Amino acid sequence: MTDAPRITLACFGLFGTLVTDPGVIEVAYAEAIATQGIVTGTSAFARAMAQVHRSRGEPPGEVMAQVFPDNLARGQAAGLAFERSLAGAIERTAATPIPGAHEVLAGLAEAGIRICVLTILPRRQLTATLRAVGWHDLVTVALTADDVPRGCPFPDLALAAMLRVGVGDVRELLMVHGTAPGLECGRRAGAQAVVGVLTGPHPEARLAAAGATHVISSVAGLPGVLAGTGPSRHSASGAASTGTGERMTRSSVAEPPGPVFREQVQARRRASEL
Repeated sequence: MTDAPRITLACFGLFGTLVTDPGVIEVAYAEAIATQGIVTGTSAFARAMAQVHRSRGEPPGEVMAQVFPDNLARGQAAGLAFERSLAGAIERTAATPIPGAHEVLAGLAEAGIRICVLTILPRRQLTATLRAVGWHDLVTVALTADDVPRGCPFPDLALAAMLRVGVGDVRELLMVHGTAPGLECGRRAGAQAVVGVLTGPHPEARLAAAGATHVISSVAGLPGVLAGTGPSRHSASGAASTGTGERMTRSSVAEPPGPVFREQVQARRRASEL
């Protein structure tokens, strides 16, 4: 049995994974729901927002369809209102990287690992956010839910990223996300590692249930995962397993990014000198 190939593509969520979530997404959903006559302080509003929280990571249209399951028109209207509200909120809010995120992305890029960002943001706001945090040149490809037939939890976004950059084996994929649907996307695509981060909206138990091979406090802990779990410890389906085949969720230690990528960086430099 041969080891899995080394990771060549790392996919990340945006808000709650790489960039702090200042609450603009929840506020946009609340404002959109209010346009349909469901206002804050009512039990109907509380139920609607609970459904929003459970569905975070899915395309907004799908989320609103679940909030208004018996009225397609209301769901569609709320979806349009959400897009307008979110676009305005993003433009008024300064994007703030999660501590350590830039160092992790820079280390991955220097090691020759291509980087993809997956998000529900409209294209304009996605581009503006990446430029604001200085990552536009670090990111190989950035995809929104509008770029594929189906958003998370389906594998379309991860598979589209692999096609865009020419990945030859699904096991070369790493998925890092703060929502259960985002992790399911990576798992269904066959990712070698599916890493949940607790800076997103979903708790550890939810991330583990979605198929996380690791759960870490923030993206800053990703180098510790990559240093401590080689490809041979992952099955072809992407699960880190015990001897009995049970899925294992591990917490990382906060390890500085630099040393984790040193071996790959040095190998890349040696190859460029030949």
